[in-house]
Amino acid sequence: MVVSEKLDRFFDEKIKEYPTRRSFLVPMLLYTQDEIGYVTDEAIAYLAKKTDLTELEVRNVISYYSLLHTKPMGKYHVQVCTNISCMLRGGEEVFDHCRQKLGIGHKQKTADGVFSLEEVECIGACSWAPAIQVNYDFHENLTPEKLDKVLDDYRKKN
Repeated sequence: MVVSEKLDRFFDEKIKEYPTRRSFLVPMLLYTQDEIGYVTDEAIAYLAKKTDLTELEVRNVISYYSLLHTKPMGKYHVQVCTNISCMLRGGEEVFDHCRQKLGIGHKQKTADGVFSLEEVECIGACSWAPAIQVNYDFHENLTPEKLDKVLDDYRKKN
């Protein structure tokens, strides 16, 4: 079994609420990733079968969403927005500072596996730029000092 029996049963029940099986794919991908850490090849095959899609169709969806990963990421995945609003308010500097503080680059993971870093196109926080997303949590109006505190707080949780 690729996912737990509990999650498999949840998928079987929840998918009935969607007009087509395909409509439930993104939530299934997120739940699967949350349970096993990333979307494995086995998970892709499993979800393709569950949703009556091809594995290529599932992979195409994964490639579109920056929250979905096909390789292990850090416990805390830091996504730094450098799209226009964030860029104009210091997003690139935030990304550079984050790279220096963590000692890793784009789509890399720290040696201890605590953090991974990704520069992303947009996280939908334009009004509060510059912004980052760590897993599902947003942090806005960042400066290098505020970013240090955010990362230090996550490090302490580990």
